[in-house]
Amino acid sequence: MTPLAKIDFKKALPNLYTVPRDRFVSVDIPAMQFVMVDGAGDPNTAPAYQKAIEWLYSTSYAMKFAAKAVLKKDYAVPPLEGLWWADDPADFVARRKDRWRWTMMIMAPEFIDRPLFEAAADKSGKKLGAPPASLRLERFDEGRSLQILHVGSYDDEGPTLARLHDEEMPSQGLTFAGHHHEIYLSDARRTDPAKLKTILRQPVKPKP
Repeated sequence: MTPLAKIDFKKALPNLYTVPRDRFVSVDIPAMQFVMVDGAGDPNTAPAYQKAIEWLYSTSYAMKFAAKAVLKKDYAVPPLEGLWWADDPADFVARRKDRWRWTMMIMAPEFIDRPLFEAAADKSGKKLGAPPASLRLERFDEGRSLQILHVGSYDDEGPTLARLHDEEMPSQGLTFAGHHHEIYLSDARRTDPAKLKTILRQPVKPKP
């Protein structure tokens, strides 16, 4: 039997995942669907954050295995992503993480439909108990964005974001069109903080 070809979205969508470290680049992000969970609080200490991550991975892998068995389509589960913001933007800039809000998410291929997602979530529930109330499969459309690769600790992103907000966006006549977006290319559990690779993305629009 011929083995199924495995889709690697980091290779299939290089403009989204292959990002330079030395400069911001503009990219048009297509609408995609994600498994998502919303929450609030310090990601290092909030139980809701850990629960969200467990559910996202469990459901995503259950969907992957179901797609392989039922649809005869195989793929590598895409990287974890996160949208981050605070009701008071100063809390985000000052890294007051206990006041942060977030949506954590993992991209799901277009051939994953709602019944398959719901079956995967039910399967995860047998291991994890009750799901987060916000667990869902939802389309997300960012459109035009600026992005750059950050190498290093998450807490060292500040200067790069300051350059984005104070120099890059103003020089192009752009303003914010969505939340700060991070794509985690490294496994933080197994990677030295100095070597973590994270795509920093900001949806933008022309200033009125």
